[in-house]
Amino acid sequence: MRTAKPTDYLKECIADAIIVLIKEKPIEKISIDEIVKKAGVGRATYFRAFSSKNEAITFKFIKMWEQYCELNDVKVRDSFDLNNAKHFFEYNYSIRHILDIVYRAGLQEAIHESFYRIVLTMERKSDTQRLYREKFYAHGLYGLLDEWVTRGFSETPDEMAQMIIQIVSTPYTNDL
Repeated sequence: MRTAKPTDYLKECIADAIIVLIKEKPIEKISIDEIVKKAGVGRATYFRAFSSKNEAITFKFIKMWEQYCELNDVKVRDSFDLNNAKHFFEYNYSIRHILDIVYRAGLQEAIHESFYRIVLTMERKSDTQRLYREKFYAHGLYGLLDEWVTRGFSETPDEMAQMIIQIVSTPYTNDL
């Protein structure tokens, strides 16, 4: 008998449960039993869906991006260009409460991984120049987001979008 993969809804329930639980205690001290109880799913569902708690958090960030794109009619969803910079920062600003929770739990790598999964797709890996460009943006955007979160979102999404446009359109010098 073949077991079905859990639906995205059930996967989100699991990820949401983890996010709620990491507000209460460190991720290392959260058991799978606590997660599945909070999510209202069985242990088998958890293990069919994810291999780690970080993977669940990564999944949640990807789903939230997809939902944001759908609601805001974002045309370019699976790569980054300067035309969607404002959307990228508005999206992250809209989920800042979740970003804060994830940062306090020390799970930034799940956010970084979500960037890779959104931006880098397997079929593009044969296009070397595009692959380098997308990796550059994945790392660069994560770096900007990391600093923005660390600084308490002190700039507006518009200011952040203008900053990335300025950064990529200005030749790099040590004089900055």
